[in-house]
Amino acid sequence: MINATLDPSAADPAFPNRVPVTVASVADYVRDSIDVKQQLLADAALLGKIVDVVRLCIDTFRAGGKVLVGGNGGSAADAQHLAAELVARFEFDRPGLPAISLSTDTSAMTAIGNDYGYEYLFARQIEALARPGDLFIGITTSGNSKNVLRAFESAAKLGVTRIALCGAGGKARDIAEHALCVPSTHTPRIQECHILIIHILCALLEENLFPEHKAPKPAVL
Repeated sequence: MINATLDPSAADPAFPNRVPVTVASVADYVRDSIDVKQQLLADAALLGKIVDVVRLCIDTFRAGGKVLVGGNGGSAADAQHLAAELVARFEFDRPGLPAISLSTDTSAMTAIGNDYGYEYLFARQIEALARPGDLFIGITTSGNSKNVLRAFESAAKLGVTRIALCGAGGKARDIAEHALCVPSTHTPRIQECHILIIHILCALLEENLFPEHKAPKPAVL
């Protein structure tokens, strides 16, 4: 039941762990997000891994391959976001890039879930859609989503490059060939860094696959 009497802006001894709606609490959330991003920025090894993944994607697209992406819940939205930026555009107009979110086809997802089990949600789609030389990005904040781990196993059998976008824990880092592990175990902070990494990926892919399509900067007078 919704609490209809509590003052959102005031502390209440009945709920000592509640976060009130104040400028200070909003600032705390912003600082928490910045702190994780600063840890990412200070991690030279992780930044190097992001560079490696961007180059792998460049090589995949240049060779005629495609990128498949899957995740659950908020990570499903991130998978769809990434695929949409690649197929449509990110910062400037250019030819579309072949990318598929495995979290959007409700008919296929419910059929697979019903007939095989939710654990096979992405693995079955990879078996049907992926080819050797393609690349699969599995997004899992816990690093333990069973359907993402199963998808990595199927991708390995097909010769599909396996990238994990995860947090500080879980099994995904050990199953994927390349793991981008955000230095946090708090789901919202991990997701905020995931979208940052996704935007970095999209920006650098456009810049380096389609430099001719980027409008020149206006001359400084």
